[in-house]
Amino acid sequence: MTTLHLLSRSPFGTPLDSALRLLGVRDGLLLCGDACHALQPGSAPLQLLEHLPESIALHALAEDLKARNLVAPERVRVVDYPGFVELCTRYDKVNGWL
Repeated sequence: MTTLHLLSRSPFGTPLDSALRLLGVRDGLLLCGDACHALQPGSAPLQLLEHLPESIALHALAEDLKARNLVAPERVRVVDYPGFVELCTRYDKVNGWL
């Protein structure tokens, strides 16, 4: 069973660590809201994400990246709101991290 993990809180702390521990090899992670700060160049959260297996799909919400003046690395697929909805239908479960 695959899961899309939605992370919207700051990546500097427990939510990101908890989500990463539970990611399965075919799961996906969508960064939105303040979680997009995980993509700041040189940050510890970005280093963690870069070391995830390639089979784990990484996504970021375009609007939230733009609002924070961030650019996603090549590995991260940027999605708009319709893409967000499509992602939610692609996985067996969706888990929002509070």
